[in-house]
Amino acid sequence: MKDHEIKGLELKIRTFLEDQKISHHPEFIHQILHSGFSLARDKAGRGDIKLINSALKELRYAFKVFRPYKDIHKVTIFGSARTSKSSPDYKQAVKFSRSMVKKGFMVITGAASGIMEAGNVGAGRDKSFGVNIRLPFEQSANPVVEGDPKLINFNYFFTRKLIFVKETNAVVLFPGGFGTHDEGFELLTLLQTGKSELIPIVMLEQEEGTYWKAWQHFVKQHMLKTGMISPEDFSLYKITDSVAEAVKEIQQFYKVYHSMRYVGDKLVIRMNKKLSKRKLDEINREFHDLLVTGNFVETKVLSEEVGDEHLQDKPRLVFHFVRSHIGRLRQLIDTINKA
Repeated sequence: MKDHEIKGLELKIRTFLEDQKISHHPEFIHQILHSGFSLARDKAGRGDIKLINSALKELRYAFKVFRPYKDIHKVTIFGSARTSKSSPDYKQAVKFSRSMVKKGFMVITGAASGIMEAGNVGAGRDKSFGVNIRLPFEQSANPVVEGDPKLINFNYFFTRKLIFVKETNAVVLFPGGFGTHDEGFELLTLLQTGKSELIPIVMLEQEEGTYWKAWQHFVKQHMLKTGMISPEDFSLYKITDSVAEAVKEIQQFYKVYHSMRYVGDKLVIRMNKKLSKRKLDEINREFHDLLVTGNFVETKVLSEEVGDEHLQDKPRLVFHFVRSHIGRLRQLIDTINKA
């Protein structure tokens, strides 16, 4: 596209948005429309345009469904669709989700049978989301979420995965097959590489179970020993066979820590309360390896935190973070939560 054509298109889109009185983040709507027109000018294939259109429609609808519940913490449950109702893992999933609802959480599952159904059973219909994938077999929605407005059906795994990560505040993995491991490893990858905000990940199973212990043995023998991961990466998740311990792990994560974001080259951790001078000194002493330069500094809201005005009263811990040390960052959050 030539320069004068680009300028002409930009003007037409801007005029259209003004005529339609689009005032909600018009700069991004402008870019979406521009990308759509560019696809046509690029003579993109029908299949490519159809894929982008379908993905955008799926995401828009999912955002709409979750928006009324944006201020409620949610936990996502993964596990096998083939787990029977008589299985101890199924019963453990029911118990866990019921406990999380009592703590004020809602529950997100893949909406199918097995562990996903157990998660919805424990949470109940009102506190459940179903994020279903259309498959030729094995993936019809379970009776708890079938027909509920909070059930979303996806054509694409990648849009479904995005919603799982975007909308949840914690993830619990029960024993499962390829799909469960796919979700678990992808989430660990997103966290380890800093592409997703840190959240608690718990691997939970029946009492005295060995599934996740055997998984971790493989990870230690074939990933840690060969240097493919670092020892601190084990801080990114917790393995347990206790529902009480799993619930505690998730609750503790948000005891003082609230959320984080980057402002320029600084990482800003928002907290539910101020740190004591003693705790701040401890952090500067014990986590100096996380600093590119300077120190950990406690501040009020930064002027650059556009869009986070609703969090302006929360104290901040600000520092120039070595972005490759995500496991250690999780250890820092655990230390903050002991304040």
